[in-house]
Amino acid sequence: MAKSDWVKLLISILFTVGLGGISGVVTVQEIPHWYAGLHKPSFNPPNSLFGPVWSILYVLMGISAWLVWKQPASSNRNQALLLFLLQFILNFCWSFIFFGMHQLGWALAELMLMWLAILLTIFRFGKFSSLASWLLVPYISWVSFAGLLNAAIWKLNT
Repeated sequence: MAKSDWVKLLISILFTVGLGGISGVVTVQEIPHWYAGLHKPSFNPPNSLFGPVWSILYVLMGISAWLVWKQPASSNRNQALLLFLLQFILNFCWSFIFFGMHQLGWALAELMLMWLAILLTIFRFGKFSSLASWLLVPYISWVSFAGLLNAAIWKLNT
């Protein structure tokens, strides 16, 4: 693998894990206070599960983006990466809407847009690398579960 590919891989992973960590700061601050006081469904996983799961997902997302980024430059590749960036911005904002602003309904609406953007990214990435596409499947699966959890928490607390 060329040195430039290694640099792109490192940048991709640091980008996703780093920005994910920033949104995690908002989340962690609210868990023992506001989030602890919410009514939650029986399928709510333990809080200790979220950090490791998201860390793994961010690494997978970074690798997926890198697999597309290292492809020859083209408008299609750039559009795929912009779509990835869009879904990632939505991912980043969700924590601020849900945990920072305590807007359960708006967070769910935003999560539905994020889910659609992830799905479109999966299809677009598949045109460049099937592995890049498949690496996002655990992510959309977890976001699907998060959507069910978000909806249940919203219903139980309104």
